[in-house]
Amino acid sequence: MKTLIDHLAQYADYHRDPRNIHTHFVGVPMIMFAVVVLLSRPAWAVGGLPLTPALFCALASSVFYLRLDLRFGLAMAALLAAMLVVAQWVALQSMAVWLATGVGLFAVGWVIQFVGHHYEGRKPAFVDDLVGLIVGPLFVVAEWAFALGLRKEVQAAIELRSGPVRLRTGQAAA
Repeated sequence: MKTLIDHLAQYADYHRDPRNIHTHFVGVPMIMFAVVVLLSRPAWAVGGLPLTPALFCALASSVFYLRLDLRFGLAMAALLAAMLVVAQWVALQSMAVWLATGVGLFAVGWVIQFVGHHYEGRKPAFVDDLVGLIVGPLFVVAEWAFALGLRKEVQAAIELRSGPVRLRTGQAAA
């Protein structure tokens, strides 16, 4: 199994321009929440707990994150839990509200992502490896941690493999 550093460095190879990283701070959570919203229907009540495809995907994702790193895994599990709560409320609304929220956030989130990759001058990571779809949210959490001065050893290991974050200039940034 790949390590936390393996996954984050591979993803970071596609995300070294700060403008691209900043678009991910907005776009990735939008996409992630949209998927949770869309997977929050149908729901089956079991013991007062709504069982949904979103819950099963969140549990599987949390196991993946926790196996990579306890601290980041707990952060991801907490974010997914919060998204599940809000998404369940959205799913209880009318079909139009549920679909407009899910599809709207998904579409706008991807537009934001592609703007960031325009600055990067490189395609999104998931185009080469679908695992990038689950690593993307973890990358955003890691980048927030780095910005707050946390997990410097992880940041250093990623930069050793992928290089530092740097503003791209020239045609790729145009």
